[in-house]
Amino acid sequence: RCFSFSVGRKRELCGLSLCHSAMASLSAPDAIWANWLHAALQNLQQSNLLRSLRPVLCLPSAFCLPESPFLPRSGVQTSSDGAVTDSALDFQTFDGLGPWDRPAVEMEISHKTFELWLNQASSTGEELCSLDMMSQNASSLNAELRHKLVVFSGSDYLGLSVHPTVRRAAAKAALEFGMGPRASPLVSGYTYHHRLLESALADLTKTQDCLLFPTGFAANTAIMTVISNFPQSHTISREEDRVAFFSDALNHASIIDGLHLAQRQRIVEVNIYRHCDMDNLDELLASSNCRRKVVVTDSLFSMDGDFAPMVELAALRRKYRFLLIVDDVYSTWNIAMWANWWRCIRSI
Repeated sequence: RCFSFSVGRKRELCGLSLCHSAMASLSAPDAIWANWLHAALQNLQQSNLLRSLRPVLCLPSAFCLPESPFLPRSGVQTSSDGAVTDSALDFQTFDGLGPWDRPAVEMEISHKTFELWLNQASSTGEELCSLDMMSQNASSLNAELRHKLVVFSGSDYLGLSVHPTVRRAAAKAALEFGMGPRASPLVSGYTYHHRLLESALADLTKTQDCLLFPTGFAANTAIMTVISNFPQSHTISREEDRVAFFSDALNHASIIDGLHLAQRQRIVEVNIYRHCDMDNLDELLASSNCRRKVVVTDSLFSMDGDFAPMVELAALRRKYRFLLIVDDVYSTWNIAMWANWWRCIRSI
């Protein structure tokens, strides 16, 4: 009931304008939660922490249309057993940027959404994408979407979301094998293709093995909690079971949340060292009495654009023998490349 209430009045609540007539029509339990949500949203707004959803329109690329020279000319081909076959044009690679790369950064939003954004007004995106609007005014929806944006804050650095070869491979896989998870990996959702991807990623990064997670956020929270939940002894109060984490001050939020979860264990302490300051990290490591030490860092810091000092971290790792965890989500290739260059892969 609470979920239905929130969805039914999300525009008023997110706009912080829940009317008295709506409050009067609520039962006592619903009114309690309505007041709580109203107060929570006000606190978030006053603290400048209230965020809004701004729906963008991903424009179709001319290079994904049937007449595109970068798509198969003869449509989908299948073999006698129904499997989708590869044509000569199916999986091309291209040197440098292509004309299909522009849609990765060029988007459009409605003028109304743009005005709300400029005025820092609360929005759920419903001013554009409500079911009523789309069903009653679908013909004029596209005409309104005329405010163009060039987006530099995304994470599609290589433009793979719009690359014709990636699109084609995804379409081929969907046609041949279907879509969506069949179950959780531990039940029956772990397929041959998951294992193949894990093996390929392990080979790419020159590691022993790889384990897939649905998101990078899930991976970081999982590794922090796993390390802190397996003491060496049966009594978690023993000193040798303590774990000391050392985290860069500008690490990603998923690492921070993972450390917060880890701190719920009585054997965990968390130390924050100044951003990329190896002298500060050295001091903290030297002052820690924990036998098990873990240093966590991003490889490329997404908000500042600088790299972690991998050579210095490798040297400190040899000195203190800590476990080094590197979040490489923003710079795949860089860690493997640097580690090979400076021959510190074993330390990483």
